[in-house]
Amino acid sequence: MEERKYWFPAKRYGWGWGFPITWQGWAVFALAIGVAVIGGLLFPPSTGLPRFLLLELGVAIVLVLVCWITGEPPRWRWGGD
Repeated sequence: MEERKYWFPAKRYGWGWGFPITWQGWAVFALAIGVAVIGGLLFPPSTGLPRFLLLELGVAIVLVLVCWITGEPPRWRWGGD
């Protein structure tokens, strides 16, 4: 059976994921940063804070969902794994 290749490794300490380890993960990460930056330029917080916050929250939620689907299963880690 083929071992699954994760895009995002689990963090060594704590809960969650670290930086990507595949090109697909880096592409998703770069896209999320790009959308967040461009969204900040299109909807600056000084002129439309609710739109800005909704966009940034949406980007964060999508990135977490991608990490959840393509990353190692999340659990609390103490560095021994």
